[in-house]
Amino acid sequence: MPPRAAALRRLLPTHLHQPATRPAPRRPLLPPQPADEGPLPDPYALLVHDPIDLLSSLWRRAFAHPLASPFPNLSGYASRLDLWLLSYQRACAHATGTFPPRHAVPLPTLHCLLRLRAAALRRHPAFPWGASTHLLLRSPADPPSTVPISRRKLEARFADAPPPFQDRVVQELLLLLLLEPVFEPRFSPKSHAFRPGRGPHSAIRSVRSRFAAYLWFVSADLTAVVDGLSPETILSCVQKAVSDRKVLSLLKSALNTPVRPGSVPPLEKDLDGLAKKRLKRKVLRKSRKKKVLNENEPKPDPYWLRLFFGFAPEQACHVPNYGHCGIISPLLANVCLNELDWWMEEKINEYFCPSKHDSIWKEAGDEGCHNPAWPEFVPSAGKEKTRKMDFLRFGSHVLIGIRGPREDAVEIRRQLMEFCERTFGLRSENSMVEIEHITRGIEFLDHVITRRVIYPTLRYTASGGNIVSEKGVGTLLSVTASLQRCIRHFRKLELVKGDRDPEPLPCSPMLYSGQAHTNSQMNKFLETMADWYRYADNRKKIVGFCAYVIRSSLAKLYAARYRLKSRAKVYKIASRDLSRPLRESTRNDAPEYSDLLRMGLVDVIEGVQFARMSSIPSCDYTPFPRNWVPHHELLLQEYIKLQDPKFFFELHKTIKRQEINSPQDDVSKMVWYYKVHGVYDDNRSLMKAKELRNGEVVNGDKQLLLHT
Repeated sequence: MPPRAAALRRLLPTHLHQPATRPAPRRPLLPPQPADEGPLPDPYALLVHDPIDLLSSLWRRAFAHPLASPFPNLSGYASRLDLWLLSYQRACAHATGTFPPRHAVPLPTLHCLLRLRAAALRRHPAFPWGASTHLLLRSPADPPSTVPISRRKLEARFADAPPPFQDRVVQELLLLLLLEPVFEPRFSPKSHAFRPGRGPHSAIRSVRSRFAAYLWFVSADLTAVVDGLSPETILSCVQKAVSDRKVLSLLKSALNTPVRPGSVPPLEKDLDGLAKKRLKRKVLRKSRKKKVLNENEPKPDPYWLRLFFGFAPEQACHVPNYGHCGIISPLLANVCLNELDWWMEEKINEYFCPSKHDSIWKEAGDEGCHNPAWPEFVPSAGKEKTRKMDFLRFGSHVLIGIRGPREDAVEIRRQLMEFCERTFGLRSENSMVEIEHITRGIEFLDHVITRRVIYPTLRYTASGGNIVSEKGVGTLLSVTASLQRCIRHFRKLELVKGDRDPEPLPCSPMLYSGQAHTNSQMNKFLETMADWYRYADNRKKIVGFCAYVIRSSLAKLYAARYRLKSRAKVYKIASRDLSRPLRESTRNDAPEYSDLLRMGLVDVIEGVQFARMSSIPSCDYTPFPRNWVPHHELLLQEYIKLQDPKFFFELHKTIKRQEINSPQDDVSKMVWYYKVHGVYDDNRSLMKAKELRNGEVVNGDKQLLLHT
């Protein structure tokens, strides 16, 4: 090149003399492979096991020896690519709303799962929790980024970015596939939150079954203690059941890695009246616009489900969050509070003191002589009465029932606070641990626990054979739904206004929906509410109030939509349950609803449920077994028992000793006699067959035998 041309080339800007090339995409299909790693193995050769079989073996192994030494080898399960693929499928279902089939996962994703597995099980360096760049696995819902952006916008996007998809995959593997099977058999049966097969219904039924004879209650809110647990305390509790170093190292890095402020959802702030009005206008303006979902965007929850989520009790709303643990945090909170559960079990056994003058509990502290849900006809306190205690925990909320004087409740409260300070290094506030009497009512999971006095007629036979009838005095435990809490939830959802005399408001989010769709949505909500208050004594009353609010809200909505001016005109046209079609008075040329329904152009309008009190189901008083376990645990215990050869040997000995035929022997005899004699294995049929051979059967018996 001539020197003049070279000098001019140096003076020009760089982008003018470089050759034009097509820009490479910003997001490659596969992340760059590190230089120290060898070639990746064939993922299809590693997918040889059924992940459900692997999980079943882990659950059986954990339940076969629940309180043995710490679980030694979890890395063997964590290294299975089948479990990683199942974790990826579950994470995709959460991100996109669809569960991808196993055979539909592409090969590049399987290679990414292999790299993610290697990074998670490698202790040095630690797994990059909360990474923004150099991701090993991306969500299928993430759009490819091919447009260059400035550094400032990129930093702002990274600061507000949610937790990466690969963190969710690792959390799914740790929680549901590794840690939950190990800790479930070690948990106390009196813990009901964040556990499979247990929930608010099992807690309420336990209260009704076991807390019938208690006068004093200690209600403790340990939310501050649970939120303040240090990583060292959590790891020390986990190490009592898990000794695998790789899993502990991965969990330690998740607890100690700093969290970006933008990845945590902001807390709700208390807004003034003007700010609330502006926010309400903004939400209403946004809801009126029709939104078109993207290709991989999950479909939002239906309105009735979002409405029901607004009725979640305060005890169930709080979910702990530790570092980058995400969905593992509730399990870790249960692991730490499990120390409190077993400490309370020891206190229950120490506190139990039977009395010879008491006719209720004479044998053991956990087994009574009668059903505690029945009425109690003796005083519950006194020096000569049995002293007994029981407890229940739902998340970070503890409920302790004490049958004894108030001084014992004060002592238990003091010991509980000292145990939390000694074990977790945190002391709960005095206002969070209260002592309440049963007559005042104890609020738990939006239900009020109290007792009512009944005067039944007692009939018994006296000396001389005379039947005596007397009026007795007894107490009965009452678990009722809190009407004030229900009104508060409706007011929060802007369906009523006022406290003492609530006035229903129109259901504005359903303004642009048809009558059939609106009634269907509200029927699903009412069915769910009826199931939520299933074990409340006042189920008819509370569900009737919910149905009244929904029916009046829909009537006001239809009055505004169809220009009918009042609810009375809506009820006159659409009937009490709003099942008849409504249409605008200005459109007189519209065809009849029956003709449109016959042609399939409109949907059937369902009537709003529970329009009458007689259609509301009553409270479910089904007895709750004292040693109740969920169905899946019962199946596991039965399966483990059937796998034990000693159990089969004892069962076989019992059958032979009692001369009982096994079902296999009965079936074999039945088939044999049917093939030889032409009849089933029935003694009468065999006798008739022998008589028929000997010619000793009369005509009537012969017809009977042939009929048989």
